[in-house]
Amino acid sequence: MNVLFLHNEFPGQFVHLASHLAKRRGHNVVAIGGPRSHQLDAIDLRQYELSRGTTSGILPYVETYELECLHGEAAAVAAAELAAEGFRPDVIVGHAGWGELLFLKEIWPEAKTVAYAEYYYRGRGGDVSYDPEIDEQGLANMIFARAKNAGVAMCMAEADLIVAPTAWQRSCFPQGLRSRIVVVHDGVDTASIRPCPEAQLQISGGGKVFRAGEEIVTYVNRALEPIRGIHVFLRALPRILEARPSAQVLIVGSENDRPYGKWPPQGTTWKHVFLREVQHRLDSRRINWLGLLDRDAFNVFLAVSRVHVYLTYPFVLSWSLIEALSAGCLVVASATPPVAEIIDHGRNGLLVDFFDHEALADTVIEALSQPKSAFAGVRRAARETVITNYDRDTICLPRLVDLIESLVAT
Repeated sequence: MNVLFLHNEFPGQFVHLASHLAKRRGHNVVAIGGPRSHQLDAIDLRQYELSRGTTSGILPYVETYELECLHGEAAAVAAAELAAEGFRPDVIVGHAGWGELLFLKEIWPEAKTVAYAEYYYRGRGGDVSYDPEIDEQGLANMIFARAKNAGVAMCMAEADLIVAPTAWQRSCFPQGLRSRIVVVHDGVDTASIRPCPEAQLQISGGGKVFRAGEEIVTYVNRALEPIRGIHVFLRALPRILEARPSAQVLIVGSENDRPYGKWPPQGTTWKHVFLREVQHRLDSRRINWLGLLDRDAFNVFLAVSRVHVYLTYPFVLSWSLIEALSAGCLVVASATPPVAEIIDHGRNGLLVDFFDHEALADTVIEALSQPKSAFAGVRRAARETVITNYDRDTICLPRLVDLIESLVAT
């Protein structure tokens, strides 16, 4: 079977699936991606370049669609080159949110297409206008959110199979599309992301060593942005550190990464904006900004965690939450969808209101004040949740592969 993957930042969400198929006997895997894509295994990767940027002064509502069309055009040009070389995909797997799938039926009309349906924007009930402190309210913002779906809807309309990672993300789509979506998570590697009582994490250059069992609060926010609760988390820290004088905080994320949602004021970052608000009440020596970690270091980071905090608007679920549960972390998370789809409060994690930083502080303080054994059952249930529902090798990959191979067989 010839398989073509498309993703602006290949491999992206397809890292496990593409690698698995490339190693599977009888499959030939090729990929098309943008300039930020990178090589995966022995997969033939063709990188495209946009012909130009978006039009200056264009109606804001159509800027996203224009950008998606530019991605679609560039991907189609790369696809035409592959076709000229004799490549004929049996199935094309692409992310519906970037535009690469838009025009590929013009190159290979007979190929089956699989669209990854990550999110459908709307003015109410999702991330848009959820946080009035950050996001502008009003009709214009709601229209802008809806307008961002044009390319997504077109890609999905012609797809032969549509996959979403969670039931809540599926529920965001209009009924006509929702009824065609199959829910299958990407999956995580529970064999390597697991509890490790002997884990030690050493910060390069700093000399600090953090060990499992110590009072360590961990937090992941790739772009250190409000959509993942940087402001709520930082506002909770003064009380946490005051109440627990031995606690250390480890934060993974980069303020230089592109944020979701609204950008910070020009010349600054969201980290700077909200750290400035509370820094006079913080002991900076106990807050450790780790930047972005490689896979092995991130696994150790989770393994040393005593309490792991995950916050999000109603939005795309982060892999890091599933990974933290797989590591047997005691997760304190926001009671927002799709988190509540995964975490049952008191059974496999603890939930708090997203906006209530006082409740977040209280919950973390209480968790740190108890011996680690007090939450052993919650930690075990957290890992069992992932093994049962989100294990990459036994649950998610076999399901995805079956769906794709069945699609091609029809």
